[in-house]
Amino acid sequence: MASEKKYIAVDLGAESGRVMLGSVFADGIYLEEVHRFSNGPIEQDGSLRWDFVKLLSEVKVGITKAVKHAGGGVYGIGVDTWGVDYGLLDEKGSLIENPYHYRDSRTSGIIEKSFEFMPKREIYENTGLQFMLFNTIYQLLAARLAKTPSLEKTKKLIFMADLVSYHLCGRQYAEYTLASTAQLLDMRTGQWSKAIFDKLSLPMQIMPEVVQAGTVV
Repeated sequence: MASEKKYIAVDLGAESGRVMLGSVFADGIYLEEVHRFSNGPIEQDGSLRWDFVKLLSEVKVGITKAVKHAGGGVYGIGVDTWGVDYGLLDEKGSLIENPYHYRDSRTSGIIEKSFEFMPKREIYENTGLQFMLFNTIYQLLAARLAKTPSLEKTKKLIFMADLVSYHLCGRQYAEYTLASTAQLLDMRTGQWSKAIFDKLSLPMQIMPEVVQAGTVV
């Protein structure tokens, strides 16, 4: 039976990545792995980072293989990754530096520091999210307190899966479920929490528009 539609799934994890080709039939879905590669942090300038150039290169290799395997007839591509981590784009839309790895030590002690600006209960009532050291809120606060030059140059912050999609299609956005891992969303509105950004003096203007899962970009 000929497949009705073929889709490519780019699935990036903290230790490995893979590109899958999904064939959708009237009676089910068939998945085939067409490319797999290793992933992991690199040490750069005393910090743990993601090698984004390598990741994107491997993704493109996988997409090329998948399109060839599908005979060119691909209906769509979806990308998913871990949450909380992000890349910073400058005013020209270029990646300023390799994204920080969520296990980097720069956030040590930052959760407690955040309570000096906004009470713990108030943060939770705004975001409804578990307090975890690597959440985006603490990565951003650590960058602000350290007066990180890259943050001052930033025009837009893009989460990892959306960063891959941005390099494939050019649109800057934050997919809702990925953005929800940041501890920066107002759980009542589904938009960035002005209270969080104001109290912690974080640059809300660098946050992209929030779009729902499945949005065509």
